[in-house]
Amino acid sequence: MPAAHRVVIVLFPDVDLLDVTGPAEVFALANRVAGRALYDVRLAGPQGGQVSTSAGVRLVADLTFEEVGDQVDTLVVPGAVTVTPTGPRALTDAEVVAWVRRTAPGARRVASVCVGAHILAEAGLLDGLTATTHWSTAAQLAADHPRVTVDPDPIFLRSSGRVWTGAGISACLDLALALVAEDHGEEIALAVARELVVYLKRQGGQSQFSVPLAQAASGRRDIDDLRLWIAEHLAEELTTVELAARMGLSQRQFSRVFRQRTGFTPAAYVESARVEVARRLLETTDLPLPRVAADSGLGSVETLHRAFRRRLGTGPGIYRRRFHTVA
Repeated sequence: MPAAHRVVIVLFPDVDLLDVTGPAEVFALANRVAGRALYDVRLAGPQGGQVSTSAGVRLVADLTFEEVGDQVDTLVVPGAVTVTPTGPRALTDAEVVAWVRRTAPGARRVASVCVGAHILAEAGLLDGLTATTHWSTAAQLAADHPRVTVDPDPIFLRSSGRVWTGAGISACLDLALALVAEDHGEEIALAVARELVVYLKRQGGQSQFSVPLAQAASGRRDIDDLRLWIAEHLAEELTTVELAARMGLSQRQFSRVFRQRTGFTPAAYVESARVEVARRLLETTDLPLPRVAADSGLGSVETLHRAFRRRLGTGPGIYRRRFHTVA
């Protein structure tokens, strides 16, 4: 019988509780439904003993960082966040970042949960890759780490084969289920999902929610006004040149400010907003694809297909079959 897959989840003060316990529960349930130890899950912290999480609930580290060694199959990196006058801000700890930087190269797989992506980025593990995080700190991640391509929309992303990044809160379950499916197949993952009473398995590319249309305030009234204007004029020609002119900025300055404040390039934002409208039409109507493409501002069925593949990793027809809710 093969040895259990060793999962090490990083533990540190003020870590988000569900980021730790959500994946741990998924792996524990995989053991239960399989009737054997598929996973050996350990919590590792800078020191041993109790650690107080953001919820005030205390967890106990099984191992210190020094005790982990080099036998790590999956390294799971959760996150921590603080609330500032301008909104949530991800926190990173220098000791945790340094240990992750040393340990990750020897792990078969590395996965960040929620704002844990900021720790991976600080450790240099996301340079040159596309990553996601909780939508509320995506702009911070993009601004702090320009070598990382930040996509704030998906539930989770897999980059370079071994690096996974996930969005926040319940999306940690989707990410962990995807890891179980990769290791032991869809049947085991489905059984775990049934135990959790959750939907298996949301597409990794599925949106966290309506990010472009319900994103937190950017901190600039003119950018927020433009976002609302874009949402009301998606069927129009919304080039970067025209949007910059509407803002009274040069194209270069507008692109820089817009990405800094929203986490999107202008073109990516417009496409994401149009895909969001198309998603809702596919979910809630029986409109044919040409009409969906026209009403969402994507124009043609060909463009609709390309945008869905790029943003959601699936086609509009498959998406409708999976998420259509019209009786």
